[in-house]
Amino acid sequence: MNDPVAAPATPDSPSYECGVCWSVYDPAEGDLDAGIRPGTPFAELPPYWVCPHCEAPRTRFMVAVA
Repeated sequence: MNDPVAAPATPDSPSYECGVCWSVYDPAEGDLDAGIRPGTPFAELPPYWVCPHCEAPRTRFMVAVA
């Protein structure tokens, strides 16, 4: 099994929302199914990462507005 991608936690990292299915990537939660550890900012996601719900590429995500 591969180790999850590690990145430093940053409290100011915003959440990002998929522009296709509106799924939210929350850096505090990461994406464990894709091997992305909690605390991984969106900018540090690996190039192969896609939306876990609709497989949209990272380029379709935008900063989520609270």
